[in-house]
This record gives sequence, structure tokens and C-alpha cells, in this order.
Amino acid sequence: MINKRVDENLLKTIKGYEERKAYNSPFTYQPEGTVNENADSLKGAVRRTKVLNSLEEAIKKSGLKDGMTISFHHHFRNGDKVLPMVLDKLAEMGFKNLRVEASSFTKAHEGIVKHIKAGVVNRLGSSGLRGDLAKEISNGMLGDYPAVIRSHGGRARAIAEGDLKIDVAFLGASSSDCMGNANGVKGKSLCGSLGYAKVDAAHADKVVIITDSLVDYPNSPMSIPQTEVDYVVVVDEIGDPNGIMSGATRFTSNPKELLMAKKVLDVMLASGYFNDGFSMQTGSGGASLAVTRFIREELIKREIKCSFGLGGITKAFVDLLEEGLMGQLFDTQCFDLAAVESIGRNEKHVEVSADFYANPFNSSPAVNKLDFVILSALEVDKDFNVNVISGSDGVIREASGGHSDTAAAANVSIIVAPLTRGRIPTIIEKVTTVVTPGSSVDVVVTDYGVVVNPSRKDLLERFQNSGIELVTMEKLRELANYIVGEPKDIEFDNQVVAVVEYRDGSIIDVVRKIKNN
Repeated sequence: MINKRVDENLLKTIKGYEERKAYNSPFTYQPEGTVNENADSLKGAVRRTKVLNSLEEAIKKSGLKDGMTISFHHHFRNGDKVLPMVLDKLAEMGFKNLRVEASSFTKAHEGIVKHIKAGVVNRLGSSGLRGDLAKEISNGMLGDYPAVIRSHGGRARAIAEGDLKIDVAFLGASSSDCMGNANGVKGKSLCGSLGYAKVDAAHADKVVIITDSLVDYPNSPMSIPQTEVDYVVVVDEIGDPNGIMSGATRFTSNPKELLMAKKVLDVMLASGYFNDGFSMQTGSGGASLAVTRFIREELIKREIKCSFGLGGITKAFVDLLEEGLMGQLFDTQCFDLAAVESIGRNEKHVEVSADFYANPFNSSPAVNKLDFVILSALEVDKDFNVNVISGSDGVIREASGGHSDTAAAANVSIIVAPLTRGRIPTIIEKVTTVVTPGSSVDVVVTDYGVVVNPSRKDLLERFQNSGIELVTMEKLRELANYIVGEPKDIEFDNQVVAVVEYRDGSIIDVVRKIKNN
């Protein structure tokens, strides 16, 4: 014990300290929600573990109430078991009207449908919607509250700015220690980067780490540090790593896709940016991924290297890194198990948050340093607007991802898409849903030729001098219509079922309910 050397009367006489409190004991003053919960005794006040006995206990301690917002990440993709587990428990506990915000919804999340029908969930926000959930949303299931579609950078911006306030984040982690230091590279259910979860952990009011591998303290690397975690829950299984690759990535032997990939390489070589130290990101389509193979051959031939690869990382990028053809990987999401294995051992394969990746309003997102981005599309129109969300039938089926983020910032944004898919044209008069505005699209590559945005006169001149086969958007549209016929207009009701936010928070388009004939 010490004698009381300072009291409030003394503090009132010291300029700037008039309202401050005088010392009483080591744990007298505890801010609301402090981790040092019980100040009954000097040592008993220090919280030495955050591990709780059950998910239900964590939910109760979090203070979650009806109508609040909960969040999840999708790093396990089609193998995710955390979101379904949490929603089932919340339904069992009687919660209603919850807002569910996830970095993306996959087919593993189709169980949300039953919870919407039961009134457990009444609002959704995400980068994308797929499967039965997407169909139900497209048919107006949410009623008065349209789903909100944000890009990965737009979601990070919304969370960091407080535009999207998360009350409780439930974050699956492949491993965690008793204090919540968590990552996706150790344990039995690996997912690799936790780039999307990092933003939620940094800004949510309460953070619950859910893991199936509790390891000794301190756990490292600390993708999510203990300073951002309130509770830890250990369960039997959080996800199936084999579900990571399904759905998004596929390697192609399709002659049409290989042809387009070669055309993309020609565009890159003629652009003036394919120099030693250039940077790039590729999308998840077959042709986009095939481009990386051709780039590798060109790097070896020219004896140059790529400075960094960005975004969702695949084995193709990992191979470039390990061959010394790429200097660094900035990884927001592992698209396959080769990337998961790499990020756990290679110091040049760096995990980054979605905020670092693409938040347009932070000091300097990584997308601002991109030279090339190669992206896929469901539809492109004559004004270069791109749709990556809804199909030709008007039903939501895919994700915004980092499409608009990277297209806006890269020196050369390249959209690669076949002229037609089956009997459906890709190049059309007006896209069903605008996700990426045409003003940020520089080049469109199809199996029938290359189109340059008229605003990029520099690229147009270089391509003409390089002998690249150039066509106009109108010519491609006419050719597509000649091959498969003029597409019929989709009939929509007035009900808005989803709102598409641009990366800056403005509303770029809406999705309406399909009219039932």
C-alpha cells in the first residue's frame, strides 16, 4: 500500500488536470467492456484466458440483441461451416431481425434462406450472392430491405468509416491461442490469408474467434491480434479446406480461353507497361488464370521480373514467386491449397487486409500501385460498363469482388470474356447490372478481337503500331447478335432486391425483382 499522495482537490489546482481522477488502486477504474472484468482482488482482476465453454456463452456475453449486425468472412469459401453454425445457434436462442454482413456468400451459406423465412435474418450485405440464396433474394425474399452488394474495397471503406457498423464479428480461424491471437495457416482446417476478417476484427464492437485448433500461447503469426479479440470459442470443425478452390478458380485447356489468354499477353506487351518491375493482378476466370502461364514464359525470355502480385492468390502466382520471377505476393485471400501452404512458410508471401488492398479512402491502397489487372465479365456493353453480378436471366449469381477497385486504379485494366457463352451474348447493348463503370475499363479482349476504350488514345496508338487485331464494340455486338440472335429484354418488377454500391459508397445500380409471367 502507498499513502495517498494525490487527491481531487490537489488536481483542481493543476492546469489541465482539473477533471482527472486521483489514483486509488490498480483496478479501481475499469472502462466499460474491459477485459479485466472482476476487480475483486489485485491478481484476480487480470483476465488470463478468453476461452469460453460454448458458442452460446459467447453470444450471451457479446451483448447481441435483436436487430443488430453480425459479420463473417468467407475464406473457407464453399467449405465454410462457421456462418451456418452461428446462425443455427442464434435461431435456437430465439434471435430475430439480424443483419448479416459477410465478405461474400457462397453455396455453403444457402442455409441462410431458412433463417430469413423464420425471421432470424432480415438484412444482408456482401460482395456477392450465389446458389439458392441468390435466387431467393432475386425473387424478393428480403422484402423491404434490399441486399447490399459492395466491392472488397468498398466493404473495407464502409467498415472503417463507420458506414457499416458491426456489433459482433464471428470469425473462423484455423488456429488461435487462449487470448485470441489467430491465423489461418496453422491447425487442421487451413484457409490461409484472413485478409477480409482483419477489417472486421479491427472495427467490430465485439469479436468472437471460432477455431477448431486451440494452440499454446503465444500463437503466431498474429493475423488477428489478441488486442482485437473479446472471446474465443473452440468447436469440432470450422471448415473444409478442400472447399476453398471450388467455384472460383479453374485451370483451362479450352482452346477459346487459351486464344483469349494469348491476346491478353499481346495487349500487355504492347501497352508500354510490361517492363522490369511491373505489377499485376489476375481474376479467377479460366482465361485470366491462363494468362499467367504465358506471362511466365515472357518473363523468362526477357530476363525481367514482376515486382508484386496482388489480390486472391493462386498456385500460378506462387510458382512465379518461388521461381524468382515475382518479388512479392500481397494476399487478401487464398484461392487454392498451394497458396495456403505458401503463405504459411514464405516471408515474401504476405497477408494483407482488404483495407490495405483496396479501401479507396485510406492513405494508399495497394491497388493504386497496379500496372495490370486482368478481369472476367458476365456482360460488357457498348459503353464498356461491366456486369459481374447478375446473369442474362437477371438472377444474381456471382460476386463483385475487387473488380471495380482494381479497374479504377490499375494503369491498364483488361476485361477478358468470350463473345458468346453457349447461346448467350456477352457483348450487349446495355448490361443487366453495372458493377464496374466503363470509364475505368481500358481494354476488352474477346475471342473475336480486342477493343480499346476511346479515352485511352495512348493504348490505341501503341496497339495499332503493334499489329494487334482491333475491332469496335459495336462490331462485336453485331457479330454476337448474328451468331446467337438479339437477346430479349428481361422483365422486372419495381421492387429493388439489391443495391450495388460503388467502392466510394455511391449507388451505381440496383437489381430489381424478376417479373413472374
